[in-house]
Amino acid sequence: MKKINIAYWVSIALILFFMVPGSIMNIMKTPDWVKVFNDLGYPLYLMPVLGFAKLAACLVLALPFFKLLKTWAYAGLLFDLVGATFSGLVVGGFVPQMLIMFFAILVIVASYLLWLKKTDQPISL
Repeated sequence: MKKINIAYWVSIALILFFMVPGSIMNIMKTPDWVKVFNDLGYPLYLMPVLGFAKLAACLVLALPFFKLLKTWAYAGLLFDLVGATFSGLVVGGFVPQMLIMFFAILVIVASYLLWLKKTDQPISL
């Protein structure tokens, strides 16, 4: 159980490492992210909404309570990354830098499965 707990918290740290900086930049509407949203054809008013949603999801995952919300947080972050990856593939095609997105998706899935195992919840898809 100790190994599962350590692996779980390492995965949470990686998720926070991937998601928190981007969510803060979305909220602040930094020029780099404005360019990304413009390139993808997204409306700019969506930036702070996504930023606050990602930040809230990270907060829920980092805190030891909010059991019901954790499932929603994992789902939201996964939808965000899958949607961003798909948008990038459709608009710009595959570039090697996108592999980090696939890694982040795998980390979120692994973290969710570890959380289920850690809390003795059944794993069902």
